[in-house]
Amino acid sequence: MSDIKERSPNQLLLFGIIGGLLGIYLTYLLPFAGDKIGGNPAILLRTIAPTFGALGAICAVMWGADAVRRVAKYGLGTGVPSIGQIAMGMGIIAAMFGLAIVKTIVLAGPIVALVTASIIGFIIGWFAQHVIKMKIPVMIRCMTEIAASGTIIIIGFSAAVAGNFEFANIVTLVFDNGVILAVFWVGAVAMLHPFNACLGPDEKQKRLLYLAGSTGAITMAIIGIAAIMTLGTSGILTLFIGIILWIVFYKKFWDEVYHDASSVVGTGLIPKTEA
Repeated sequence: MSDIKERSPNQLLLFGIIGGLLGIYLTYLLPFAGDKIGGNPAILLRTIAPTFGALGAICAVMWGADAVRRVAKYGLGTGVPSIGQIAMGMGIIAAMFGLAIVKTIVLAGPIVALVTASIIGFIIGWFAQHVIKMKIPVMIRCMTEIAASGTIIIIGFSAAVAGNFEFANIVTLVFDNGVILAVFWVGAVAMLHPFNACLGPDEKQKRLLYLAGSTGAITMAIIGIAAIMTLGTSGILTLFIGIILWIVFYKKFWDEVYHDASSVVGTGLIPKTEA
């Protein structure tokens, strides 16, 4: 595993939090602005707004995948899926708690959910480090980041299906029809798969982040299919943009794989013909 970091943990933390919350809040603010304007712009803003929730979730997927990379390099192995399931479990609990407890102050919901998830992640990280004695220096910080990113992923993809992050909408359009199962599982795989797929002595952050963007984008496309059932045209837009982003990110990942593989093949250590 390479220690070279093209993006520092703090840069990715800001990218995940700012990008994630911006996307989530736009699902609520764009229709609100449209109502003030009226006419065709209002219809347009209402149609495109849910898509931003999924885009924000992709930012959180890339942030969370890097946090998984940093903690998993200490040899967690099969512990990686466990961390992801804990993260998404914390994410759902924190998201529902945050959105429900301040549902009369809608705009405060995502912030309360993010803070709640961070506190839960910090407590679990502290328990793992000081009670279970896992002796991983970055355990507390990474568990806090993974829980926080999991919450943004849950709220972002849920808002893309429900139209916004209002508690009542998410309960009706995401929980009651079972879509939350897809949000949970594909959201967890999107965050966990990049490290497992890139794992090895030549694993690099740049390649992992491109793959995380790819898994986040294909998750967006799947969420778009669910959104077609709940929102109609907005879901088609989410599906279409998700596919486009998946092609872009996967091409970037593919190029990085070829680039890194050529440095191995080009060493001349493996003869092309028998001696």
